[in-house]
Amino acid sequence: MSEFDLKGIGMTSARTRARLVARLRHQGITNEAVLETLGTIPRHIFIDEALAHRAYEDTALPIGFAQTISQPFVVALMTQTLLAAPNVQRVLEIGTGSGYQSAVLASLVRRVYSVERVQGLIDRARARLKALRQRNVLIKYDDGNLGWPEQAPFDAILVTAAPPSVPDALLAQLADGGRMVLPVGSGDLQELRVIDRDGDAFNEHTLDHVRFVPLCRGLQ
Repeated sequence: MSEFDLKGIGMTSARTRARLVARLRHQGITNEAVLETLGTIPRHIFIDEALAHRAYEDTALPIGFAQTISQPFVVALMTQTLLAAPNVQRVLEIGTGSGYQSAVLASLVRRVYSVERVQGLIDRARARLKALRQRNVLIKYDDGNLGWPEQAPFDAILVTAAPPSVPDALLAQLADGGRMVLPVGSGDLQELRVIDRDGDAFNEHTLDHVRFVPLCRGLQ
């Protein structure tokens, strides 16, 4: 039996999730598959029980180890933007964290390869994904700046922490025609960038401004 309450009650109920989806739609999220996924996945199991009543607020929340679970709007926006690229089936995620963004992606693409540098987060993320019966996520304990070269190239890359500049290793692992979505910057407010690869050229634009934890080097 799963240790996680997947259905939820009260502030974690399906009705509360439906209100979140309505807010996301009002904020401009138009991809119905993304909206349905965020309305289905129980975000409350990805955070500490003491904060579960805040799970469906549109806000980032702490998950320990100086990391956060991203606010639902940012998850929806990044996912929607990533999936707007053609034929996205194999996705590299940098920063597994709680596993929530991994679960969202796993519901929408064929395979997710996720890299996490904090060992303490990995087992919990794997347990949550197992509880959701999502078997198409592979998690690697490594420095996210390095990507996952053994599994490259990737149709898309999504980065959930902010490097000061775009890591060259991730650009190299993006397939021709692929798309990367990531926050970039070393300050409190970063640029959410979209990078599309066309042969050896990388076309880049800024989508929004966001707040993410920094993408650190090394292992923890």
